[in-house]
Amino acid sequence: MRGRRVAEGPSVVLLSGGMDSATCLAIAAARGPVHALSVRYGQRHARELGAARALARYYQATGPVLVSLPLGPLLDSDLTRPGRRLPVGRPRGGSTIPTTYVPARNTILLSVALGYAESHRVRSIYLGVNAVDYSGYPDCRPEFLTAFRHLARLATREGVEGRPIRILAPLLRMTKAEIVRTGERLGVPWALTWSCYAGGERPCGRCDACRLRRMGFAQAGVKDPLASGRGPRSLRTPAARIPG
Repeated sequence: MRGRRVAEGPSVVLLSGGMDSATCLAIAAARGPVHALSVRYGQRHARELGAARALARYYQATGPVLVSLPLGPLLDSDLTRPGRRLPVGRPRGGSTIPTTYVPARNTILLSVALGYAESHRVRSIYLGVNAVDYSGYPDCRPEFLTAFRHLARLATREGVEGRPIRILAPLLRMTKAEIVRTGERLGVPWALTWSCYAGGERPCGRCDACRLRRMGFAQAGVKDPLASGRGPRSLRTPAARIPG
């Protein structure tokens, strides 16, 4: 059900608990042992971290290692300011970067993952960024990944000594429908995932994350178990922690 493993060596997956990172986790788990790494950076709710714990347990990953970085007061975003109203109904493909953009988030998360990977002799980092059906965040683009890969080669002992850690984004050029179909083939437990920016007991159905998720499942012809209002299960699974 979870795919036959193809030996590739251990990897670390940046696991947010959403549908994209869950699909990345399934891809990585089919290729070898996985370390699941989640970051509490000051996001407005913890539902996604509960989903990450449940997914890590499902895939028998090491962790999830939960890194606490109290950056919320420093990062100006609707996702780090619980009192702000989330934008709804924003047209897809707009040229304006939405207010849910978290400044330098993927740079910060990848830097943490890079340090973890080098410290634990992990050869690959997976992250679920997507530059097709997405909200327009600048740190989800191919140019960003190219630049960070170059940085990783220059800034680590492994890179300088000729053993650069691979940074893989297998969903980068997929549509949301293609991501859903890939997850279906790999048996991703969608009921354990969480996408909604608002948190709460049920997905709001109006934020960018909910709208993109709904579009992906509809175009793939797959029923989303969260569309009935069910939230992810097993949210109280223990997590390994790194003091932050």
